[in-house]
Amino acid sequence: MEKPNILDLEAKGCFDFFWNEVNTDKNSNGYGLILDQSANKEVASIAAVGFGLTAIVIGIERGWITREEGYERTKGTLETFLNHVEHEAGFFYHFLNMETAKKYEKFNDCASIIDTTLFLNGAITSAEYFEGEIKELFEKIYERIDWTIYYDESVNQYYMGYTPETGGFHHWETYAEQMTQYVLGVAAPNHPVPVKIYDGFERKSAKYGPYEYINAPGGALFVHQFSHAFIDFKNYLDSDGIDWFENSVKASLASRHYSIENPNGMKTYHENAWGLTACASPNGYIVPGTPPFYPTVNPVNEGTVPPCGAAGSIVFTPEESIAALEYYYENHPKLWGEYGFWDAYNLDVEPAWYAEHVIGIDKGITLLMLENHRSGLVWDLYMKNEYVQRGIDLLGWKKK
Repeated sequence: MEKPNILDLEAKGCFDFFWNEVNTDKNSNGYGLILDQSANKEVASIAAVGFGLTAIVIGIERGWITREEGYERTKGTLETFLNHVEHEAGFFYHFLNMETAKKYEKFNDCASIIDTTLFLNGAITSAEYFEGEIKELFEKIYERIDWTIYYDESVNQYYMGYTPETGGFHHWETYAEQMTQYVLGVAAPNHPVPVKIYDGFERKSAKYGPYEYINAPGGALFVHQFSHAFIDFKNYLDSDGIDWFENSVKASLASRHYSIENPNGMKTYHENAWGLTACASPNGYIVPGTPPFYPTVNPVNEGTVPPCGAAGSIVFTPEESIAALEYYYENHPKLWGEYGFWDAYNLDVEPAWYAEHVIGIDKGITLLMLENHRSGLVWDLYMKNEYVQRGIDLLGWKKK
């Protein structure tokens, strides 16, 4: 019997989350909002919607839904964001009430630049795929954003969060998942940020095993994946000659090397169980990663492994990532559920722990990277966008 194609199975599972765990009530202000995670039916995540808009395009191309179904859902979702989702100067609140599209009342939430950007990335993919009215809706949403409220000129960095009461707070000080913020922020038709902002974040080189690369403070793998799901970095060097694609290859190999070396002797980690990144754990949401860590970081490498870590790096380490996914599927039946892999598992607790829910952004990075590995679809659409091209030109990135 031929063994199942894990890429097909997991991609369809991811898509089903984005298609099913959504507000489908057209009379609701929250039509099109997608759950942050399957375990909480009240809360939507705008980042999950960004991945979900892209999932619709993938679903049409894979034959899982019709173009008409995808168009209708996309149009309604963008209308929700234009007309109903709570925002500050165009920046949306991260977590929303699924029904009202207002900020989720039980969380102390802020308007979020990274999550707004992840939403915009999905909207750009939709705009390039459907064109016409979908593109017009994206442009209306993009044009009203005032990127300058998120710019701290005194340190030449973006703020991380913003509320009307506090203004901006915390900063994007280091390399992380925020690269598309620079592209869209400098290219904005109204209220852009200056091009020099790209020089404002620290590029700190780290070494683990034989791999030297620019890492983020906690070493979580998602920081090397999220921007890369949309921007096709493999054809570009930035204005300093940095090859961010190759940087993510090294980060992925270093992550796997950590699981192989397994300095703390964890049962879960090995050559096919790697990719430490933000995920659910037996003790709630954690952000494990690859050392060396910044002094401010308290690492939580306690044995939890999320399949999205290796899956999200499939464009960087195809053989190693597929081997990991096949290992999870063949050896951990409790890790498999209605939406493909559950979020994570841990063999270092008694009894062994398996998540029983999925998280939107983890399913999202998995689905988009699987598709880019197989067809390049998301890259092709996103890179066609005039604002993306303008941002890349303004930042001085050059084709290899």
